[in-house]
Amino acid sequence: MELKRVVVTGLGALTPLGNTVEEYWEGLKNGVSGAAPITRFDASKFKTRFACEVKNFNVQDFIDRREARKMDLFTQYAIVASDEALRNAQLIGEGAYEVNPDRVGVIWGSGIGGFQTFMNEARDFYAGDGTPRFSPFFIPMMISDIAAGQISMRHGYRGPNFCTVSACASGTNAMIDAFNYVRLGKADVIVTGGSEAAVVEGGIGGFNALKALSTRNDDPATASRPFDATRDGFVLGEGAGAIVLESYEHAVARGATIYAEMVGGGMSADAHHLTAPHPEGLGARNVMKAALEDAGMAPDELDYVNVHGTSTPLGDVAETLAIKEVFGDHAYDLSISSTKSMTGHLLGAAGAIEGIASILAVRHGIVPPTINFEHPDEQIDQKLDLTLNQAKVRPVRAALSNTFGFGGHNASVVFKAFS
Repeated sequence: MELKRVVVTGLGALTPLGNTVEEYWEGLKNGVSGAAPITRFDASKFKTRFACEVKNFNVQDFIDRREARKMDLFTQYAIVASDEALRNAQLIGEGAYEVNPDRVGVIWGSGIGGFQTFMNEARDFYAGDGTPRFSPFFIPMMISDIAAGQISMRHGYRGPNFCTVSACASGTNAMIDAFNYVRLGKADVIVTGGSEAAVVEGGIGGFNALKALSTRNDDPATASRPFDATRDGFVLGEGAGAIVLESYEHAVARGATIYAEMVGGGMSADAHHLTAPHPEGLGARNVMKAALEDAGMAPDELDYVNVHGTSTPLGDVAETLAIKEVFGDHAYDLSISSTKSMTGHLLGAAGAIEGIASILAVRHGIVPPTINFEHPDEQIDQKLDLTLNQAKVRPVRAALSNTFGFGGHNASVVFKAFS
């Protein structure tokens, strides 16, 4: 069976740097930090009092108020980002191409799902006398798969429809599944990506209890500092990224704009620890090798790696070791950067927005920077091009994006320039 080529025809983003793809890309190019004091709840008693929140978001600008009330914030984010991607692909809106809805699917990722909904319902129950008074929308708002379901219902898409959950690798796993279904001919178009809305008391408090978050409360904008010797944990982010993947034949037949070609995806497990990466980057090494093998590409055909790079003491070291092992001498010719230095860590949505960053790097020949770097870490090879503090203009023939999740889940995807 001959596998179909898979291309990217639409992008949508709702991020701490901006609420559209254009705003997001401008923020990335200019090295803008999305971190600021938390506004979503009173965080004054928390060890971490800042996050990378989505800003100036009014759901009623996008979704009917009555419908929005039936959705957790992570689903609202998914709807908004996917709508932008579908408009961008000219599949909805004025002059939209009429697709066969039975051949269009939605495969979405979320690491946690309806966290705020769960918090609200649990709080209300325990504040009462034990009488169960739960909303009939509690379960449908909370479950992680509901974002994919809501997107499909909004547009009438009846193709493959499900959610992937692999912690911080969820969005990338969703893209890999979408890629496979399209290249196997199971769908013509799949809307994929991920969303997360975990800037809630349980999100900040839970990650604080793990000692996973930065506590740089005196200067939130510089708290996410991958590769820096003074890094002290990640900054929690929120938002959504959406990518329309389409078979090459279908895209060409309708005259679609093609942003890039998706050529490979890899998956692996660390089988090591609940939350810590393998110290030698074993899973990271295996997943990058798998992605390159799936793409049929040699390491020296890549120009950019968008790293997982969460700004944690262990993770950044392990990932750079893995890159050196996979790419050999070519590791020093690569551009490497962590866009989490700007967006924070969007958990299940991270792979989606970082996939978009990789696609745009390929399309525009610009590598987004790793901001907030001040102090070299002797454990990290300083000869690597970590794109420190300023974006870099260079040809990007192909880009690889890494995402690694709690539980040892690893996923990587490869995009290359379309030709």
